[in-house]
Amino acid sequence: MADTKQDAIALLKADHRKVEQLFEQFEGATGDGKKQKIALQICLELTVHAQIEEEIFYPACEGKIDEDLLKEAYVEHDGAKVLIAEIEAGGPDDDYYDAKVKVLSEQIEHHVEEEEKRMEGMFSQARQAGLDMDALGDQLRARKEELIATYKASGLAKPETSTFEAVTV
Repeated sequence: MADTKQDAIALLKADHRKVEQLFEQFEGATGDGKKQKIALQICLELTVHAQIEEEIFYPACEGKIDEDLLKEAYVEHDGAKVLIAEIEAGGPDDDYYDAKVKVLSEQIEHHVEEEEKRMEGMFSQARQAGLDMDALGDQLRARKEELIATYKASGLAKPETSTFEAVTV
């Protein structure tokens, strides 16, 4: 179990590392059952992570970090949510299943880079702005535990995107 005294950035970075490991496991997995189990774990982790960022961390950053960076982060989350919904609705026997997981992995890799860039990244800017990372860490941790319990009990909800309009194809 991770140290319960992680500040906000340490907690969010730990989430990033966990998902990166899951994507690596998916790449090396054989057998549809194993692949699907890992893919669904990725979906759960990313859904919870995006939700706590959008509910707690990003609003705390409003007006304190580069606005364009924050807007991009919301759009990147929404793109990921669409793929997550597709992955959850499908299965390893679908023609595009592995491709969707791969593209999700690439999108998340880019998103993580934007947040973690050493000087101009979101986390760096938030720290420089003097946000109370310990208090934010406590809020993020509490909400994360609550969401994981909810989603494990009832499954993931249909994703809500804040920057995409409902599209019918």
